[in-house]
Amino acid sequence: MKCNLGGPIIVSLIVIIHVMITQHLALASRVTLPLHPKNKRNCTYAITIETTCTEGADTSNHVSIRFGDSNSNDILVHRLNSKHVKRLDPLEPQVLGDVPIKPFEACTIDQFEHTSKCVQSPVCYLYLKLTGDDDWRPGFAQIRVFEGPHLTSNYFYFRRYLPRNVWHGVDACDTMDTPFGQKHKKKVFN
Repeated sequence: MKCNLGGPIIVSLIVIIHVMITQHLALASRVTLPLHPKNKRNCTYAITIETTCTEGADTSNHVSIRFGDSNSNDILVHRLNSKHVKRLDPLEPQVLGDVPIKPFEACTIDQFEHTSKCVQSPVCYLYLKLTGDDDWRPGFAQIRVFEGPHLTSNYFYFRRYLPRNVWHGVDACDTMDTPFGQKHKKKVFN
């Protein structure tokens, strides 16, 4: 006895395979891949800060820094003191020695290193926060981005004693031309 069930079985298998492929494609379309894989990588920042030569300009307090770009990429470093790498000679920017030194002494330029998420445009704002009892008078600060020199900041000038326990700095991202010069918007941080 010969049974001719080949036709309906083949049609059923084709329908099942079609349904499985359709479901697989539907699941695959829901998978999202990162649009910009470079945003997930980290960058290394060289943070250079000068302490002025004014008497009492040095500090042993904790210093925090936050900086970023115009795309709201905010990088925060608590206790910058712990990231100290080297002291630079102001006339010839090279390492003066390998001996560990206390950062933020008067008439010095210190360099710190920090690794964090990458900025997407040049660093255009920088804020410092001093936490402690003594005063500190920074001169300038600059952020260099090793992975993208075009993202390096200009110099941010302070040249005054910082208030304690508040963020103090410069935001050159949002500037407005006025008859009296450029006006910079200030960021408010908690």
